[in-house]
Amino acid sequence: MINRINESTEYIKNELKGIKPDVGMILGSGLGDYADNLEEAITIPYRNIPGFLVSTVDGHKGQFVVGKRAGKTIIAMQGRFHFYEGYTQLEVSMPVRVMKNLGVKTIIVTNAAGGVNTSFAEGALMLITDHINYSGGNPLIGPNLDDFGLRFPDMTQIYTPHLRKKLIDVAKSENIDLVEGVYMMFTGPSYETPAEIRMARIVGADAVGMSTVPETIVAAHTGIQILGISCITNMAAGVLDAPLNHLEVMETANRVKSTFVKVLDLALTIVD
Repeated sequence: MINRINESTEYIKNELKGIKPDVGMILGSGLGDYADNLEEAITIPYRNIPGFLVSTVDGHKGQFVVGKRAGKTIIAMQGRFHFYEGYTQLEVSMPVRVMKNLGVKTIIVTNAAGGVNTSFAEGALMLITDHINYSGGNPLIGPNLDDFGLRFPDMTQIYTPHLRKKLIDVAKSENIDLVEGVYMMFTGPSYETPAEIRMARIVGADAVGMSTVPETIVAAHTGIQILGISCITNMAAGVLDAPLNHLEVMETANRVKSTFVKVLDLALTIVD
């Protein structure tokens, strides 16, 4: 894995020709177009990167886009990798370590999630305060990659508190109300059952999804600051007694995209 990370890093560095990104973005379902609006953009397809992975999910373009926005140089993932695609969590989180090697100090992770908290409305944007790893795995299992972090990293404040507070404040100034909550990762790709959602509510989850946790664990391990934002695209199974499908998830994500884009732009203004 170290060899793969280094090989991928060197290829991307050569493509960037001296450009050093300071903010990383992982763009979830429905948000990939955000990267299309970066200035002075350089596109690097995953399939061209030695040792890298390939995204297999419809709607994920499968490429890095490096460019400028809101005064920051960003490396954005148009298409993330998921545990349910058959990759290991070590592989899923590999791009975060590549970003670290490229100089990224802060990462903004986004996703589409199912609402467990019944006070949330479809289309709400939830700032992640903490997470529950219900995937049955951990990206740090196996030999520790000592060059990146400690064997037993602290996860007490994995989602950087001062960045969360700043984002809430600037969003309010723009009349955008962000809810806050705990994200719980299931493996997918099947949606959760109503019984699993009742369990999730009991253990303290406000939203559920199939991503994000491996990447944020590794980001915390490497010392990268983290902002996590979920778009509550639907109420989870059993909340509204209605069947779930991916098309509705994408429709909701597209409906609130303009607000989500504005929140991402605001996030860039408060990043250290």
